[in-house]
Amino acid sequence: MEQTNKKEGAVKSFLAKVKENTEEELQILGTFVRLGVVIWSGFIITLNYVEIPMIKKGQSGGDITFVASVFTGALATFGLTTSNSKNGNGTTPKPPEHKKREE
Repeated sequence: MEQTNKKEGAVKSFLAKVKENTEEELQILGTFVRLGVVIWSGFIITLNYVEIPMIKKGQSGGDITFVASVFTGALATFGLTTSNSKNGNGTTPKPPEHKKREE
């Protein structure tokens, strides 16, 4: 029997579809991916502190260092920070004074 060639309207590969997308569509997709990472990592961090009645946790509750760093990094891509505004001695730092222009 003779093999038939694929039609021109056949399913395109994933890379071909991505190349056709405009810059705006890729930015929207990237925003949704970053938002998904924030939601996922926030959910994992929350699960570390919430007690579920049927599930027992160990004494330490688990190490969430990696998930916390992913959460912080994903928030930073949106321009948000999770750091405290206190410095080492427990006082809040004062904003820098602006130099006055001398005329």
